[in-house]
Amino acid sequence: MKFKRVLKYLFFLTILAFLSFLYSFTSVRNSNKKINKIEVKFEEGTNNFLTHSMVNKLLIQNDATVKNQAKSVIDLYRLEKNVSKNPYIEKAAVFLTIGGVLKSTIKQRTPVARIVSKNGSYYIDKQGVKVPLSKNYSARVMLVSGVENKEDINVVLPLISYILEDNFLQKEIVGIEKSDDGLYQFAVRSGNYKIDFGKLIDVKLKFNKLKAFYNTTYKDKTIQEYKTITLKYHNQVVCTK
Repeated sequence: MKFKRVLKYLFFLTILAFLSFLYSFTSVRNSNKKINKIEVKFEEGTNNFLTHSMVNKLLIQNDATVKNQAKSVIDLYRLEKNVSKNPYIEKAAVFLTIGGVLKSTIKQRTPVARIVSKNGSYYIDKQGVKVPLSKNYSARVMLVSGVENKEDINVVLPLISYILEDNFLQKEIVGIEKSDDGLYQFAVRSGNYKIDFGKLIDVKLKFNKLKAFYNTTYKDKTIQEYKTITLKYHNQVVCTK
């Protein structure tokens, strides 16, 4: 019985040693395997600022493309960090497959407005992050002027979000202009008139007044007679021709 127990123990050690050798051999062989393909996937619904070839050019290590480099020398964390630095990218994931394919999953930033300032023009996304203009893609978003710094962006961003969350306002309001004294005016899609919104107080109340006014004036088609629709006065809409 004791002899059989020793044989079982030796057999177990032999199997363990064999598996360890097999694992080490496979690991070495896998680490020496070269990257044979690069795949870039954009998340569905994101914009087209970047192309697959543009992302491929971001996948650089040691001043060379990662293709044909050994898997063992690939620093996935550094590659992912390098790709994420691109201003058009909100989130990136870079990983390797057993077969030697380097895969990248990219989520591009979604612009919600285009800022036109004294220092140039750029997009912002829903977090207020600046996104440069692109030759590859022009986003159809509302124009915002009079916003010159990060503090201005933080103030106007909730207004932009409110408009985009409302189906009617999203289609109707095409531009926002901020004056030096903090008053806001809107350009609209349905006519040449402007909407004087005033300061960013009682936002929901003002938009409700605007919708009620639209319901009336659209029916009798008088809205096109006005040059300005003012919402900044309490409980009333004032129009000028």
